[in-house]
Amino acid sequence: MRKFILGLALAAIATPAFAQSAEERLEAYRERVERLEDQQDIEVLQTTFGYYFDKGMWEEASQLFSRNGRFEYGARGVYIGPERIERAMLLFGPERLAPGHLNNHMQLQAMITVAEDGQTATGRWQGMVMLSEPGANGNWGVGLYENDYVKENGVWKIAELHFYMTALTDYDAGFARSAIPMDGMSALFPPDEPMSERYRSFPSNYIPPFSYPHPVTGEPIEVVQPRDDISGRE
Repeated sequence: MRKFILGLALAAIATPAFAQSAEERLEAYRERVERLEDQQDIEVLQTTFGYYFDKGMWEEASQLFSRNGRFEYGARGVYIGPERIERAMLLFGPERLAPGHLNNHMQLQAMITVAEDGQTATGRWQGMVMLSEPGANGNWGVGLYENDYVKENGVWKIAELHFYMTALTDYDAGFARSAIPMDGMSALFPPDEPMSERYRSFPSNYIPPFSYPHPVTGEPIEVVQPRDDISGRE
């Protein structure tokens, strides 16, 4: 009898808890679907940037940035706002490019993390680069993007695009025999701010900090950077 009464009591407690748990699960599923849709929208946004940037569609590419968006490519410094960003992109070649120009920047290995409120996000991407211009040999390059995104008036936009140039080399010589340093700040069209982090590309081995935690442990990913006398890093 005692077990029967205890069972009824447990059932009475469990029933409303189960109903509440079902509602919570439905709400969690709804939020999960929204975050997955946010991730998809951001992936479309970033890959679209890649297609526009490849073909010198500077106006279209700059329109993907938020009103205070930031654009930082290698050691060129930071440009702020779509209008400034569009002009800065002309440093990579003429609008719509031209014969002899190649500016391919492939967006690979997406790792997108959306904030719980669905209003901001971060993204880490691998970038493969193929460059060419008239009168110069072609270049191969690799780098990493660490980007921020913001939902502006219900539309995802790039809040900050930061491309860390990992390595750049002559097409024929290859990475074993050629290490081309990053371009610095333009005297023709200076940036709004200097580069946000001091680092060197290959043969140095700088690793941009990870914007997301370890997916298994949940702990922040600690990156121990090599000592670099030139950049001042201990």
